[in-house]
Amino acid sequence: MDGLKLSARGHYGLIAMAYLAQRETDGPIPIRTIATAEQIPDQFLEQILFAMRKAGLVTAVRGPRGGYTLSRPSDQITAGEVIKALEGPIAPVDCLHAEVDDECCNKSETCTTKFVWEKLRDTMVSVLDNITLREIVERGNPLIQLESK
Repeated sequence: MDGLKLSARGHYGLIAMAYLAQRETDGPIPIRTIATAEQIPDQFLEQILFAMRKAGLVTAVRGPRGGYTLSRPSDQITAGEVIKALEGPIAPVDCLHAEVDDECCNKSETCTTKFVWEKLRDTMVSVLDNITLREIVERGNPLIQLESK
């Protein structure tokens, strides 16, 4: 994550996963179908779905009726899992990454603002880890929301 801004990779990844969640009972969805519907460049979406497959969040099905499906039900995959698979650890500043803590700056042990960044990170992680793909679909689509009531 670059500062507090989510990259296009993370943004499009979450959009693509929500698309698969909307159609989780339809069987495998081809990349081109997702890319066209969500206006994501095909090659970029391929990279995103490769990372999602590597993280165990989607399953690829080959062949003429092939495509991608969620590897688990949409209420068991969180936005946090998607973002972490595409962006890596969530941290508003570099010094909160465990692997760079020693290299970040010479004030790591005495930093007066570190608690602010830790609290922000913890809040961001908590929010993302507590929102499922199903919730994104239900809250993001008023028609689905009305139908589910």
